[in-house]
Amino acid sequence: MEQQYKPDILERDAQAHWLANSSFAVAQDDDREKFYCLAMFPYPSGKLHMGHVRNYTIADVIARYQRMQGKNVLQPMGWDAFGLPAENAAIKNNVPPAAWTKQNIEYMREQLRQLGFAYDWDRELATCDPDYYRWEQWFFTRLFEKGLAYKKKAEVNWCETDQTVLANEQVVDGCCWRCDNPVERREIDQWFIKITDYAQQLLDDLDGLDQWPEQVRTMQRNWIGRSEGVELDFDFNGKPLSVYTTRPDTLMGATYMAVAPQHPVAKQAAENNPALAKFIESQANVKVAEADMATMEKLGMDTGLTATHPLTGAPVPIWVANFVLMSYGSGAVMSVPAHDERDHAFATKYGLPIVQVVSKEGADYDAGTWQDWYSEKSKDTRTVNSGEFDGLDFDEAFKAIADKLAAQNQGQRKVNFRLRDWGVSRQRYWGAPIPIINCDDCGAVPVPAEDLPVVLPTEVAFEGIGSPLKQMPEFYETNCPKCGGAATRETDTFDTFMESSWYYARYGCANNDQAMLDGEADYWAPVDQYVGGIEHAILHLLYSRFYHKLLRDEGLVTSDEPFIRLLTQGMVLKDGAKMSKSKGNTVDPQSLIDRYGADTVRLFSMFAAPPEQSLEWADSGVEGANRFLKRLWKLVNGHIEAGPAPALDVSALNEQQKNTRRKAHETIAKVSDDFGRRQTFNTAIAAVMELCNELGKLGDEDQSRAVLDEALRAIVLMLNPITPHICHQLWPALGGTGDVLNALWPTVDEAALTRDSIEMVVQVNGKVRAKMELPADADKAAAEAAALAQDNVQRFLDGVTVRKVIVVPGKLVNIVAN
Repeated sequence: MEQQYKPDILERDAQAHWLANSSFAVAQDDDREKFYCLAMFPYPSGKLHMGHVRNYTIADVIARYQRMQGKNVLQPMGWDAFGLPAENAAIKNNVPPAAWTKQNIEYMREQLRQLGFAYDWDRELATCDPDYYRWEQWFFTRLFEKGLAYKKKAEVNWCETDQTVLANEQVVDGCCWRCDNPVERREIDQWFIKITDYAQQLLDDLDGLDQWPEQVRTMQRNWIGRSEGVELDFDFNGKPLSVYTTRPDTLMGATYMAVAPQHPVAKQAAENNPALAKFIESQANVKVAEADMATMEKLGMDTGLTATHPLTGAPVPIWVANFVLMSYGSGAVMSVPAHDERDHAFATKYGLPIVQVVSKEGADYDAGTWQDWYSEKSKDTRTVNSGEFDGLDFDEAFKAIADKLAAQNQGQRKVNFRLRDWGVSRQRYWGAPIPIINCDDCGAVPVPAEDLPVVLPTEVAFEGIGSPLKQMPEFYETNCPKCGGAATRETDTFDTFMESSWYYARYGCANNDQAMLDGEADYWAPVDQYVGGIEHAILHLLYSRFYHKLLRDEGLVTSDEPFIRLLTQGMVLKDGAKMSKSKGNTVDPQSLIDRYGADTVRLFSMFAAPPEQSLEWADSGVEGANRFLKRLWKLVNGHIEAGPAPALDVSALNEQQKNTRRKAHETIAKVSDDFGRRQTFNTAIAAVMELCNELGKLGDEDQSRAVLDEALRAIVLMLNPITPHICHQLWPALGGTGDVLNALWPTVDEAALTRDSIEMVVQVNGKVRAKMELPADADKAAAEAAALAQDNVQRFLDGVTVRKVIVVPGKLVNIVAN
């Protein structure tokens, strides 16, 4: 064994060993419990950043730990390779996106290898590979044939700079998340998948995801947004003007209607109202996502038109309002300013009537000031100013008014969802072609399975704005599969969420060229542990859950959910800010690997903070991690140089040796819990470091060396998931059998945990006054007597009366006196 710790040499040797032995390649094994561990795959941007390193280290530690539990562990890696950055780079550097992406993948793959991640590289995939997106295209045609995929005109977020549609979450403060230029609202033809058909399932099945962070489940529940209400009709010139409300109990307080600028009623009113037409035009390009509606300034204009209230018959003025979206619901809302904060702000701004229709005992109503109780739905509120419905609580009023509307054929109960169908088409080049052929006679026709994949041309020239596919007749000119006539291919491509929503399943059978998924894919599904950033809590995870249910209903998997356990890791910060190139505060992991070795980088990533919290970068922390590995190497080397350790004889141990051995086994117990149940790897590392300090206090007696030998083997096994390269070398040096990669996790000797004596704290009126050693089997009376006999305790009891003595067995005695 080398005297000095030389990470460059030992890491090179360990990685060469793993590669030569295909150490991480796995296959279906029905005789062992499977464990599928997965980190969210990266976009091949060119270089790994510290966020990548942390994310993948967390997953790798979990995968290696589970392997040491004797499980059949799959941990794959691939590339989320389509998307705007490659296309933008192509425009900027005049490099085809395919070549740019391939080059980046090769570089990043080598970086991942240098970090020693235990990936089954035989299953590597890239979403830009036709062998991958072929099956996505095939599956889309199946959805199309079942009526789950469709095309319609829709109002969308349009980025003029990038010439593409953006999801609401891709609009940040009214700007594109990629180019930071303004986003406008535009109506164009879009492809959708009916995620709304699965809204209730997606909501209900969240209850079973009890190993997900509650924060993530709450975010998904809110995004799905189930509500129970009434769909009712106001009359507008003999035609129904439909609205949906969760507050039918406030119907008698509706003082105005609000419609979206794009609503037919608004357009009708604008025909003879130039000022209204100008206002509507100014709102046509609302540069905000739906999520921003709550905070934006409320703007509106009176149409001069009225609708008829369904119960009172009174005229209700119709306003155009910027807070109403045509793409949500009917594009019209009934506004009750007395009991809705948004409606109140709008009515206050424009001087519209505010009529109280809900009261609460002991609470005064003031139309000029908003109070939260105004919008309460409870047993404690009562309807007022509502005619025959006066005096009812929320539930009673809901039922009575809903029943009356139904009896008049002017309304019906309805469950509604905030969730909208998933828009999957983008007007950019670098994505999977949508497998549809448009025929003047036959309409939209799916590409037959035998003609898939529709391959994206990779040799293209960018001539400015827009997709080059639209300028390539050799791509889009084709014949209709139904009638054989001239037709055109769809030139839109899939949003990259399509690729990332099912990649986890494809890893299970990545090399199957005959089917999208097979029995082995179903064997590995669902993912037992998924690791990724909280920023993906809504869309990626929601779409993946939806896609998995589609795969299930197609008979391709048998499970209901894609991910059993979810860990959302925190960001990597430097000087309090998220690391980013734009801030100039990034740290290159490659330079750290070159200087300190991969194990140091991995150890620091896991030690600096709990995985779900943000990690504050500190150069001193990296140096500290490196110093610990050097100390460990020196400790093992000194032990080996002293010669073979004698056999451990538990009966011959002195008090120090017993205490040290007990510390070792307490550490095994703690680290096992930290790794498996708690996933708090930083506290596990701290416990191992503390144990190493204790081992340094042992002498060179035979049984001290025997205790040291046992403890060092346990330390190497416990650190193996975190620092696998150094452990690969230390394990055989300590006489470990076989490859440490295949070694089992250390077990706790319960007998070693037994104590002859225990230390107890003594308090007087809650303040610590003494500590005392007692026999481990001392009863309550003995503990109380010993506590009262402590010199420093007696000093604080002088002149006072002991009222009560509380004994917490094995921990403390608290004496209450006055």
